[in-house]
Amino acid sequence: MLFDMDGTLVDSEKLWDVALRELAAAYGGELSADARRAIIGTSMAESMRILHDDLGQPERDPQVSAAWIDARILELFRTGLRWRPGALALLRAVRAAGIPTALVTSSGRALVEIALDTLGRDSFDAVVCGDEVDAAKPHPEPYLTAARLLGVPIARCVAIEDSPTGVASALAAGAAVLAVPAEAPLPPTDGVHQVRSLTGANLDLLVALLGDPPS
Repeated sequence: MLFDMDGTLVDSEKLWDVALRELAAAYGGELSADARRAIIGTSMAESMRILHDDLGQPERDPQVSAAWIDARILELFRTGLRWRPGALALLRAVRAAGIPTALVTSSGRALVEIALDTLGRDSFDAVVCGDEVDAAKPHPEPYLTAARLLGVPIARCVAIEDSPTGVASALAAGAAVLAVPAEAPLPPTDGVHQVRSLTGANLDLLVALLGDPPS
């Protein structure tokens, strides 16, 4: 099992909203709704490019903006994270069944270390962070890396994602995909099973996504 983090397991996209809008305001502008949706699931570098272009300030240094966001989001994460509906129950069911499990996120390691205080450090056999791969989502590398670390063929993995960027990454890698939209709607996509929330997901569904008969 391959779990995305932001918007999939934890309701952290609202914290990203706060940080991104504060930075836009500090730059004398306002982040548009379209740009905010485009940022969901992207790497930090791509997020800052989208933000700068949306503000009409493409000349800004993305590293400076990323450092500001990193510092602010770390503060916000420390205030506590809330689980997405059904996420904790599904994660516990997967772990209880002894299924190899990885966290696959576009967030950086420093942020993920704080999130793991909520998610549980023993909840995952592997953790793949956005700043630890050469190519971030929507490139398939994050999911291919996770499958390799678990020692499981990617075709035998189910990826759970909430964003178009993450879904594209998982599909390109060759995983089965369960999509649960959070902040951005997801269009119907071949090869992607979509649910309104993880409260409607269970082990039988995950097995079915791999084309296996229920045990």
